[in-house]
Amino acid sequence: MSPAAAGRGCKICPRIFRRRTCKTGRRTGSVSIPRIDAPVIYQHPLAYLLGLEGIALLRALSGVYDRDFTIARLREIRALLDSVEELGDDVEARPITTREGYARWAASYDEPGNQLLDLEEPLVRQIIDGLPLGVALDAGCGTGRHTAYLASLGHKVIGVDTSPEMLGPARERVPEGEFYEADLHDVPLSDDSVDVVVCAIALSHVADLAQALGEFVRVLRPNGHLVISDSRGLIGDIGLPLVKIGRDGDFGYMPTWSRLASDYLAAALPLGLQVRRCEEPRRPSPLIDDDGTDLYDGSPPPDHTPGNPPNIWALHRFCTAATNAAYRGTPPRSSGTSSFPRTRARPQPPSRRSGASSGLVSRTIRDCVKRRSRRVVFRGVESRRSANDVQP
Repeated sequence: MSPAAAGRGCKICPRIFRRRTCKTGRRTGSVSIPRIDAPVIYQHPLAYLLGLEGIALLRALSGVYDRDFTIARLREIRALLDSVEELGDDVEARPITTREGYARWAASYDEPGNQLLDLEEPLVRQIIDGLPLGVALDAGCGTGRHTAYLASLGHKVIGVDTSPEMLGPARERVPEGEFYEADLHDVPLSDDSVDVVVCAIALSHVADLAQALGEFVRVLRPNGHLVISDSRGLIGDIGLPLVKIGRDGDFGYMPTWSRLASDYLAAALPLGLQVRRCEEPRRPSPLIDDDGTDLYDGSPPPDHTPGNPPNIWALHRFCTAATNAAYRGTPPRSSGTSSFPRTRARPQPPSRRSGASSGLVSRTIRDCVKRRSRRVVFRGVESRRSANDVQP
């Protein structure tokens, strides 16, 4: 089974819920201690390299590249097959919760060089800059990068995340904020209690997308706004699970759901949300130089360590032309920017189910701005709007 298929096929089921007490009168949320029913995945460095070669050959087959490029790829595949010993053995990784995964990642999460965050952040902030000030919820806040920006603009900020290790830096970064360890399927806030919800690169770790969006709808006030960014797989719904090495040397991966744009629409439209804006920024092309240097920031390729989980950036130097062809014109694991104004009638959020647990990640850009009003009509019909409403 491919890593992507393993990630899509897994099911994270809550088993125990710890209710969070709250002294402010708002509804309390919960943190699930999940039972993970997901397969152990098998990753081999050669499998990734041959996958890149295959995508490159499909582009050549469609006419993007010529005969010489095709012949060079076939020769390179033969050379790669002869390099199995140099690349090292395969590894297997067990599924872990986002709580466990981000406990391993929290210490280095804010280090520079994350192209995904570098491309996602300006677009999210562009959306946020146009929103009226109020109470802002950063759902899946992580270390608080968007929470801090919201606070700097003058919003009263609330952060929610499942990882206590990620919440620690967030509290230090935004000491005036309110932070809760809670699940995106059970946000510890009252109905109609916030003006803005930001959920950045988190929903790819959430199995039940509709339920999470339903929670965002529930907590937003009339005229509130929803801003969402999320990750995108290399092609279609193929995403690569993030594998982390534990303190005891074991390998664990966080299951991810790499979704199509239609998946988000299918979850959003029944809630009365309507698309206003969508953007899918492309990766810089070419992606790497002939020696594997990252042309985005000039960083040299990391060392490939045989026997460890494959680091794709360390492997690119083994097939630079195929890498550049495979990633050509693709979104940076990102989805797009959209706005979802809410219709007049308030749909009921999906019923709560215990079949999914949420988390954070990583993994983008689908920014959604949601405007809700008690008197809202769209497409040429007069509606009540404020001066700061986002235009279609």
